[in-house]
Amino acid sequence: FYLLLLCKNEKGREEIKMKLESVVVSAAINFGLAIFILSLFALLKKQPFYAPIYYARRFYLGHRNVPDSDHRSFSFRRLLPEIDWIFRAVRVTEEEILQNCGLDVLVFVRLFKFGIRFFLVCSIVGLLVLLPLNYTGSNGPNTSSHSMDAFTISNISRGSDRLWVHFSFLCFVSCYGMYLLYKEYNDIFIKRIQQICNRRCEPEQFTILVREIPFCNEHNIRGCNVDHFFSKHHPYSYQSFEILYDGKHLDKLLCQAKSLTKKIEDLRHLSALKKHSRYDAKIEQLEDMLQTLGREIRRVQCRMTIEQKELPVAFVTFSSRWGTVLAAQSQQHTNPLLWITEMAPEPRDVIWQNLAIQYRHLPLYRIVILVAASLLTIFFVLPVTAVQGIAKYERLKKWFPPAMAVDLIPGLRSIVTGYLPSAILNGFIYIVPFAMIGLARLAGYISRSKKDLNACNMVFYFLVGNVFFLSLLSGSLLDQLGESFSHPKDIPNRLASAVSSQADFFVTYILTNGLAGFSLEILQPGLLLWDTLKFYTWDRGKKKHPYVYSLPYYRIVPFVALCMLIGIVYAVVSPLLLPFLVGYFLLGYAVFINQIEDVYITTYETCGLYWPYIHHYIIVAIILMQVTMIGLFGLKAKPSASFSVIPLMVITILFNEYCKIRFLPTFNQVSVQDAKNNDDLDKKDRLEEENVRKALDAYSPPCLRPLDLGLEGTSSTKPFLSPT
Repeated sequence: FYLLLLCKNEKGREEIKMKLESVVVSAAINFGLAIFILSLFALLKKQPFYAPIYYARRFYLGHRNVPDSDHRSFSFRRLLPEIDWIFRAVRVTEEEILQNCGLDVLVFVRLFKFGIRFFLVCSIVGLLVLLPLNYTGSNGPNTSSHSMDAFTISNISRGSDRLWVHFSFLCFVSCYGMYLLYKEYNDIFIKRIQQICNRRCEPEQFTILVREIPFCNEHNIRGCNVDHFFSKHHPYSYQSFEILYDGKHLDKLLCQAKSLTKKIEDLRHLSALKKHSRYDAKIEQLEDMLQTLGREIRRVQCRMTIEQKELPVAFVTFSSRWGTVLAAQSQQHTNPLLWITEMAPEPRDVIWQNLAIQYRHLPLYRIVILVAASLLTIFFVLPVTAVQGIAKYERLKKWFPPAMAVDLIPGLRSIVTGYLPSAILNGFIYIVPFAMIGLARLAGYISRSKKDLNACNMVFYFLVGNVFFLSLLSGSLLDQLGESFSHPKDIPNRLASAVSSQADFFVTYILTNGLAGFSLEILQPGLLLWDTLKFYTWDRGKKKHPYVYSLPYYRIVPFVALCMLIGIVYAVVSPLLLPFLVGYFLLGYAVFINQIEDVYITTYETCGLYWPYIHHYIIVAIILMQVTMIGLFGLKAKPSASFSVIPLMVITILFNEYCKIRFLPTFNQVSVQDAKNNDDLDKKDRLEEENVRKALDAYSPPCLRPLDLGLEGTSSTKPFLSPT
């Protein structure tokens, strides 16, 4: 309604109304879906039957104060949707998140807060200054074929001095973004140091990972060589070591044992449910098989058997953090490919099977994964181009004449061109994070955190290449190439409107990704259907267990970063897009605070290592915005403004380099000063021996740990080996 009031006459109102019809229809559909899905979630969340889905974290951690637990007896209140989860999410403080979930989760939440603060200020300035300026920039009524061109920079006349206002806003957006980035980086930098200090009892602070361990010439094994090497070169801090073994055969036996245990439990449950004794013979047979398998596991765990399969990898424990840091961050041998050291990941974060991959083969693994990710990106060119073909209805009618039948049904064209392209695109790219995490799993990373970080990077650049650049090119330039070659003098004008002409598509994309995407995230329809199917089929009558999952950073962070990139690039070009970003981040913040509180658990803690990646994504967006404006100012016959952007870009790059020098080393390494200060705190609190003792027992390989197979009175569950 506000946009219609801006039109100068009735003809202009009708013109802009028709142009905005697709965007309005898409917004209406997305708002309707979001209200329906959120209402359904608010209703199902109150049902005790679905508590293992919507309160999984609380059940897993043993919290008794599960919200709405007083509704276990039927009442009509359970049939009324409530929005208490929104108010509960708003009341959560950063200190509570840091204490209960860790710094990684807080960094994730700060990403949404950054988006809210940044786009709220930019929206206010853009709507009050640039929007009226853009609309009144043309000498006559706007007759552009694109719905939002009247409110974008493309409506400004060539050579107009009004473009200096856009340049000023560009400087404001860039400087305000860098100010917020520095403030966030510095704050998270301080919190990281504090978090490491608060986690002084964690075993990874006393342990390093050593790879490429050579054989001992005297005994022809690697274990004694580790002890000799570190006793000689780190005599004052070296404590002990845990050599790793090739336990593939043992892992298979353990999987078989778990499978047999599961079958026995299912048969016992079935026997108790149907009150039949015909399953007793089968249960006894499986128990005998399990006992035999337990004895085989015992035999394989014997030292004389397993020592033949030593890996050139060991976890080495030190008596102080100072000694640990010195050993992890220094070259141990003249040959840099021997005795390679690094800080050990958390015990729960280790991917044990990847430690068997030789260190020298890792670059080959990474190259293969990079090629596979590139091929996946190229493969997705086809669906993205097809989506843009649907969005450009006039072009679609030329390519596919039966599509003209859409005009026969009133309103259907707006749905097809407005909502359908963004919905199809979101559906296609939904599988991308899962494909990328699968590729990252094959890349040989030793920890889940590194695997997730690598998947984050691959998904982000995939989205930037396919969703942003390819949508821009296929939707705005390829359909004009023929006319551009016929009229070369018009190329600058066509290129100038290329970016702004896709503003309406990106509005619908953000609406679909935000309203529908965040709503489906909190409802979890896939898990809901799976749980219902299990309950009424093979798990009928069994006690329900919570569905516990970790926060999928690799699936959420890249999509949020992409929407932030779109908003930053279009901040000067089309300020009408900015309010949609504010709503996007507000809804995302409320949804994920609820998920963090009630659903997702913390499976590893990197102490804020995600923020340097997020910082990089935002810097890429700011530079991309500046490059875009250099081209647009040039195409608008304002070369002086284009040249003026170059110093701003240089400042942005220098700012990024300063942040790398100032903050990044502390995220990649631990300073000797911090390590020594934490050691002094341990001495003061008399926690030295206790912390080292925890570290000695923390890195025992899973294949050598005690496994309860339900064989009481036997020794098959006791491993022969114990940590060295």
